[in-house]
Amino acid sequence: QVQLVESGGGLVQAGGSLRLSCAVSGRTFSSYAMGWFRQAPGKEREFVAAISWSGSRTYYADSVKGRFTISRDNAKNTVYLQMNRLKPEDTAVYYCAADRIFNAGSYYSAPEYDYWGQGTQVTVSS
Repeated sequence: QVQLVESGGGLVQAGGSLRLSCAVSGRTFSSYAMGWFRQAPGKEREFVAAISWSGSRTYYADSVKGRFTISRDNAKNTVYLQMNRLKPEDTAVYYCAADRIFNAGSYYSAPEYDYWGQGTQVTVSS
């Protein structure tokens, strides 16, 4: 059983920063590609960022490119999302997800991912 637990969400003013963490149980974390998604009230879940199993490849939504950075520490079974220059439109529940078989053509698609965390709330005030 693979479990993902996000942390690090909270309330921050526009222009501020937060770092989200996602701790993953299981011995095969280093073989999973990982992604971050978010869902705002009344909106569909959307892709934010993804990282390959080795960390050598990263992918970002246009809306966060240059502001957010995804990284991973395979020794700690943890993936991170560093969020800088936050905007009110970044307000959402943020979810991390694990993908057992990475497909570079669909890293942005939620159905690609096999396991999901429970989410952590990020609120950016103006």
